[in-house]
Amino acid sequence: MRFSTNQHPFYCGIALQARTLYVWIMKHAGEIRLHRHMKAAPDLFRKAITPDREGLVGAVEGICTWYWLADLWAEEGMPFVLGHALSMQALHGGKAKNDTSDSPKIAALLRGGLLPQA
Repeated sequence: MRFSTNQHPFYCGIALQARTLYVWIMKHAGEIRLHRHMKAAPDLFRKAITPDREGLVGAVEGICTWYWLADLWAEEGMPFVLGHALSMQALHGGKAKNDTSDSPKIAALLRGGLLPQA
């Protein structure tokens, strides 16, 4: 299994729902920069990540139908990691599984070099 082990100034974990997403951005040192539940729209997402755009890497768990998000990161020339959903489920453990807690866990796994890539 491959893991994303590159270090970056900022890490973004994204948990997707049908029409909304949770975004969590943290600095490498662990400081929380953003935690927001928002409508899943490219323009709103771009606006939300703008302050931390330089040095930001994003990750999401299984984006089968969310091609627009991967395309957006590619258009912006920013690194993006697609997490392997089944392996990530085993890693974050715990009984609670919801998008509010998933986005920080995704960012933390990415920051720690433990995010399994799809």
